[in-house]
Amino acid sequence: MAGVGARLLPVMGWSALLLLALCTAGAQGLYFHIGETEKRCFIEEIPDETMVIGNYRTQMWDKQKEVFLPSTPGLGMHVEVKDPDSKVVLSRQYGSEGRFTFTSHTPGDHQICLHSNSTKMALFAGGKLRVHLDIQVGEHANNYPEIAAKDKLTELQLRARQLLDQVEQIQKEQDYQRYREERFRLTSESTNQRVLWWSIAQTVILILTGIWQMRHLKSFFEAKKLV
Repeated sequence: MAGVGARLLPVMGWSALLLLALCTAGAQGLYFHIGETEKRCFIEEIPDETMVIGNYRTQMWDKQKEVFLPSTPGLGMHVEVKDPDSKVVLSRQYGSEGRFTFTSHTPGDHQICLHSNSTKMALFAGGKLRVHLDIQVGEHANNYPEIAAKDKLTELQLRARQLLDQVEQIQKEQDYQRYREERFRLTSESTNQRVLWWSIAQTVILILTGIWQMRHLKSFFEAKKLV
């Protein structure tokens, strides 16, 4: 994914950025199995102001043929997306096959959850459903053939548009990486400060305990007339 490449980016020139832009990928395809009304969630690291497009399709398990077949049109799939602050960005009901789109406004881990709320699945699929999910982030979410047809761009102009979009996405991911490093630095400083104050508190307690023990022992020995 593009986020992986962004982590390897130090300060570099435009030529290096363009070269890396040709090699980065921002799509993630997978499939998973869920039961009736079961929710499955994924965590996606997304920079701010970045478009995300998710495409999915479902397949139902056929007991007789023992194979997954295309789902019936009446099957419902609910998609919910939450930002790093646990605010709901998207919550919508779709069909057995669909596409959802959202734009991030806060950098960080976004939670993408899918679940079926249809009871028909229990009757026809024994409660077993396969979901194919493809998530595209950033410039990879753009439909460039459609953009070229709409704006009447030449092949060279379209390629330049792609490169500019890729460089912009890389810069966003660099900014997000700096944001993560800043959060890590602040967390480390806070932790170190707490450890320091705890160490000082322990030292003070040990010193006070030692003073109290010395006075107590002195009083004890004086009472026994050993001093």
